[in-house]
Amino acid sequence: MLQNAKEDCFHLGAKGLIHNEEGKILLLEKSPKNRMGRCWDIPGGRIGKNESLEAALEREIYEETGLQNLIRVRFFTMVLTEIRIPVAHGDVGLVLAIYSCHVAGDAKICLSDEHVDFTWFDPKNAHHLISPYFPRELVDKIVDANFVCC
Repeated sequence: MLQNAKEDCFHLGAKGLIHNEEGKILLLEKSPKNRMGRCWDIPGGRIGKNESLEAALEREIYEETGLQNLIRVRFFTMVLTEIRIPVAHGDVGLVLAIYSCHVAGDAKICLSDEHVDFTWFDPKNAHHLISPYFPRELVDKIVDANFVCC
């Protein structure tokens, strides 16, 4: 079936706002080899064929951070990004399903080769690091969220 010229195609990704007991969120610094260059990112990635959102989220977080057994995984929001992904016939857009995930304070991070560093940031201080790459509505929602664990 041919795509209507007015329609767009999208990939779906899952991202995890991983927060610790202090309410700080985990950001990963992408390698300079990344097509977007060196930048800060929220852990996660695209969904594979026949994979659920939750399974993709768990897989991507494990691949990028080594973290397993996240607790209180809850849907946070869904956003349409301005990111375009090259594919054989041009490019596609990216929609992200964002989940809030809690991790125990003693969790050890083991980065993949996609990333060069990680840091736990207060959400109010992290906005300037992620705002160039994520939609304003998501950045604002992260800044306004209270990730302190009960």
